[in-house]
Amino acid sequence: MAFSVTILGNASAKPTIASHPSAQVVNLNEQYYLVDAGEGVQQQLIRRGINPLRLRAVFISHLHGDHCFGIFPLISTLGLYGKRTPLTIYAPAPFGEILNNHLRYFDTELPYEIKWVEVRTTEHTLLVQNNTLEVWSIPLRHRVPTAGFLFREKQPPLNVDKWQITRHNLTISEITAAKRGEDIIRDTGERIANSDITYIPYRARSYAYLSDTNYSAKAAELVKGVDLLYHETTYASAESRTAKSRGHSSTTDAAKVALRAEAKRLIIGHFSSRYKDLNMLLNECRELFSESYIAEEGATFTIEEERVKAATK
Repeated sequence: MAFSVTILGNASAKPTIASHPSAQVVNLNEQYYLVDAGEGVQQQLIRRGINPLRLRAVFISHLHGDHCFGIFPLISTLGLYGKRTPLTIYAPAPFGEILNNHLRYFDTELPYEIKWVEVRTTEHTLLVQNNTLEVWSIPLRHRVPTAGFLFREKQPPLNVDKWQITRHNLTISEITAAKRGEDIIRDTGERIANSDITYIPYRARSYAYLSDTNYSAKAAELVKGVDLLYHETTYASAESRTAKSRGHSSTTDAAKVALRAEAKRLIIGHFSSRYKDLNMLLNECRELFSESYIAEEGATFTIEEERVKAATK
């Protein structure tokens, strides 16, 4: 099952010749979710081969323009594409008021419905839940109400070891019960422990998006054990004081969060335009957290399935 993140923009504050503001797409089993929507996001989607009609929902971390200005042209474009299914946008207040004004003056006759769900930025809340995925809000520390997002794959159902099926001559009803997590208890009194005959086909995976924020130990704890972590890295370590005063993070802050969260990999982005050599920022992160990578526009980071071998006893 595919689980990947494609970077559409990695700049902070303003677009540059080479960089677009914050935007990413999370793909879990061909379910596409847009995370932040800086200027030019609709062109970036098309440029990266992602059909905007495939977006199931949009998540906006906060209401600074470099994270949300692109949502309004995208809304219009989706209408021109002939979208018919609803689009849900998760965003902090007062996004609903802003959206209503846009719909009042511009997209007055959209062929699809837009649903706004308020993200309460001080709460760690379950926002989305379906058969394969959960999305949680992560409170962050910025100058305006801001939330990150944790995308967590649901644990796959148990599989029954084929060797154990043969060994115990399991019936269909017994196999079904085992997949539900039940022990097998036969009329003879024989008990077959569920843990002896079942296994998890692969470990559930996760991705955390920590947008504009000061260093937050709380956020690190809420995404503990995450497979892939994005953390804004607006400034170099030498500018840590500036970062703190502006509600942002330095390379050192991002790396410390990754360490505390026990993340497997760290992606850094939201770079200030003052830095022409991003490798300098990357190297600073790698001094503390070796598995650090630049959120290069167009790059796709895949979270591979970690299969669990069936136990034979």
